[in-house]
Amino acid sequence: MNVRNVYDIEPKDAGMAGVRIRVAIGRDEGAPNFVMRYFDVAPGRSTADHAHAWEHEVYVARGRGAVVTRDGATPIRSGDTVYVAPNEQHHFENRGEEPLEFICVVPHTD
Repeated sequence: MNVRNVYDIEPKDAGMAGVRIRVAIGRDEGAPNFVMRYFDVAPGRSTADHAHAWEHEVYVARGRGAVVTRDGATPIRSGDTVYVAPNEQHHFENRGEEPLEFICVVPHTD
């Protein structure tokens, strides 16, 4: 078992201005199938628009924003969950005044 606070994990630049990522649970913690990542997106910033062959599940821990797909933008806020289907084009935008923080769980892809 491994218990730790996500804020004790050193954030890394996610390769997008104003977006940082912490790997909360992954192979280093012994997880064989999935990786849990914790993102924080600065106000006015967004993750990269992308699609991938795997699903992922998101839990919005703090803030408000939108998840944007080809169908348009859907507002999200603290406490919301988001399911992103395989191959669905998407990105997350911070539309609030505080950081948008969310947990994203995906399968290992290596």
